[in-house]
Amino acid sequence: MCEFKVILDGQVVAEDVIYAREEGSAVILRSVIGDEKRVEGCRIIEVDSVRERLVLAKA
Repeated sequence: MCEFKVILDGQVVAEDVIYAREEGSAVILRSVIGDEKRVEGCRIIEVDSVRERLVLAKA
């Protein structure tokens, strides 16, 4: 299974993420253990499964 590190402004904001979706101007992230985090005012700009990295940018 591919588990992502989520990066915003060069900082890791979440790890072990297996699910992400945009909802309005926020991104909903869910970890492998089911923890959910909402990151406001951003959007997904890159998903790199080789490097297991998901990059967000401020909207």
